[in-house]
Amino acid sequence: MQIIYHEQSRTFHLRNSVTSYIFRIIDPGYPVHLYYGKAIHDREDFDHLLEAAPRPMSVLIADDGSELSLEHLKLEYPVYGTGDMRPPALDIRASNGSRLLDLRYESHRITEGKPGIPGLPAVYCDDSSEAMTLQIRLKDAKTGLAVILNYTVTEYAPAMMRSAEIINEGTQEIVLEHAMSLSLDLPDRDYDMIMLTGAWARERSVKRNPLHEGAQSISSMRGFSSPHFNPFIALCRKNCTETEGEVTGLSFVYSGNFLAEAYCDTYDTVRLRMGIHPDTFKWHLAPQASFHTPEAVLAYSCTGLNGMSQIFHKLYAERLVRGYWRGRPRPVLLNNWEATYFDFDEAKLLGIAAEAKKLGIELFVMDDGWFTNRRNDRSGLGDWEYDPERFPYGLGHYTEAIRDMGMMAGIWIEPEMVSPGTKIFREHPDWVIHEEGRPMHPGRHEYVLNFADPDVVQYIFEKLDRLLSEGGFDYVKWDMNRSMSDVFAASLPHQDELMHRYILGVYSLYERLIRKYPKTLFESCASGGGRFDPGMLYYAPQCWTSDDTDAYERQKIQYGTSMVYPVSSMGSHVSAVPNHQLGRTVSLKTRAETAYFGTFGYEMDVSKMTEDEKEQTRRHIAFMKANRQLLQFGTFWRLKSPFESNETVWMTVSEDKTEAVVAYYRCLQQINRGFRRIRLAGLDPDRLYHVSELEIDVYGDELMHTGLILSDGSGGERVSGTDFLSRLYMLRAVS
Repeated sequence: MQIIYHEQSRTFHLRNSVTSYIFRIIDPGYPVHLYYGKAIHDREDFDHLLEAAPRPMSVLIADDGSELSLEHLKLEYPVYGTGDMRPPALDIRASNGSRLLDLRYESHRITEGKPGIPGLPAVYCDDSSEAMTLQIRLKDAKTGLAVILNYTVTEYAPAMMRSAEIINEGTQEIVLEHAMSLSLDLPDRDYDMIMLTGAWARERSVKRNPLHEGAQSISSMRGFSSPHFNPFIALCRKNCTETEGEVTGLSFVYSGNFLAEAYCDTYDTVRLRMGIHPDTFKWHLAPQASFHTPEAVLAYSCTGLNGMSQIFHKLYAERLVRGYWRGRPRPVLLNNWEATYFDFDEAKLLGIAAEAKKLGIELFVMDDGWFTNRRNDRSGLGDWEYDPERFPYGLGHYTEAIRDMGMMAGIWIEPEMVSPGTKIFREHPDWVIHEEGRPMHPGRHEYVLNFADPDVVQYIFEKLDRLLSEGGFDYVKWDMNRSMSDVFAASLPHQDELMHRYILGVYSLYERLIRKYPKTLFESCASGGGRFDPGMLYYAPQCWTSDDTDAYERQKIQYGTSMVYPVSSMGSHVSAVPNHQLGRTVSLKTRAETAYFGTFGYEMDVSKMTEDEKEQTRRHIAFMKANRQLLQFGTFWRLKSPFESNETVWMTVSEDKTEAVVAYYRCLQQINRGFRRIRLAGLDPDRLYHVSELEIDVYGDELMHTGLILSDGSGGERVSGTDFLSRLYMLRAVS
């Protein structure tokens, strides 16, 4: 890991064992990108990579005979107005209405470690030796606007983090029209773009399309990252597979509105941009004030999509997730939602909890409905007082009873929303996001509290602080069930700052709570996986992956989620059948073997199980407890995609490669199939492994190059059975 500066050529080379990132400062002071990709040798200059040929109709930097145009250079942080006609990274409006900006290099600084970003989530270091940071200072002479570009390179997980600090060093207010976290220009467009798309209950489907001329983008303007488009894109070469080929992934450590875009010009070059969505954002920057963009993460791999994903997994699991639960196996839980919905009281919950304890459950979670005036989803949000009819002796009595059974206690909240008719709604209508005199538009019968207002954040903090201290809860499921509409707050002088200030308020509340309750396990949720993003992982180490608990659908959802996010972050439960979302019936075995690859838990009334189902469940829970370190924190490999076939295969391998578990899932039973083999990955080629189910000993190289045989091709399949079948193969090194 190095950041090298060649003073004579003014060239910067940032590199680790995997990647090199190279740019230089050209006269009269513009940072120009030269290379990003597989690590290469350093040299004094890389000027041969500077593509600066003159082209007709171009606007030139100067009329000095050089015919140099910013439109045809690959720029590190492009701006509007100085000849670059492509989408800019930074667009401003000065006090006189001008949008022109001319940022030029002033200085740079190279330090060990990685600074944080005030008020925002970001990747961090345990020790300064893990990373190096380059800060490039640029300035516009006329307005006095300065920009510090932050580049951090790490060897711990070979990624690069990018962000910008924008400082108004002038005497007049400057409005940031948009401010991207990252811009990256690439020399050709021979890529496919991968994105994670979906909607409620079908989050993070993998879509892959070739780049074309013009802009192709994903975004959210809903006030949160959304289930529709995850804040991640990847550009991969046409021949890139899960295990071979080049790919560059971009991930945004932010939970609000975003834009991720690949812009292909008519000269076949690509500009990647990632940042806060400009259509719902402006920031009024007073003299001497500064603005920090959220962090964007770049991960390059020349070993296919798995290589990229494993960089993100390691980085996010170990240097984005913080505190007590980082690296700690998650407790097996039972959530009462699909067991009872709103129909419960203390006695009913304790009855289910007693049965759960017999099965080996470690954490019992009380979901929606525990507070006053909450018999359905039309009322009750905002006051956060327990319902004395349901809990006549108080929540403390209830949680003490759960602990007396030997389990931890959890609770559900939705603190960002408010229901009409509540005390907070009546007494503080100005705390609700809306414009007076206009009709309000509900979502799920609720409205959005203005978390951009510190008074609102303080009120909710006091309510939740009292809840957690009096109830003594070990786990909190933090839900958020609607998009933002009617976006106006009378208390805010600049309405175009509201959505960003809102998410800063959410972050500040999370930060206050986790600092006061450092051992409480927070799980984020937004009608399932609607806010499954890196920003949330900084505060809540796991996220409810989807409200869709059908095992077959979850295989697709978890497969897509694993493109960026580690297995330890995926809330995954076994639910009752027929499935409450789809009406599908899948075996208890397949439901469990799907949910193993996540935090693992149950979403059903276990007291209604048959004795056979209870015995199976005891075995499943015992298996998870024995193997959860491997399942949640091993190196994860995707082997066969449910988006491309009738089968899904993935596996996870321990860090020392002495053990692994391979999961095979088949959707529909097929008659008289031929031989099928799955080549494994990540094993030690020289170790001999015992393979359960087959009960054979095989060397790692054979398993990776010849694979596991999944059928005998004779019409009577080795993996025969019903639809939605699953099978686990446990691998243990025997030599």
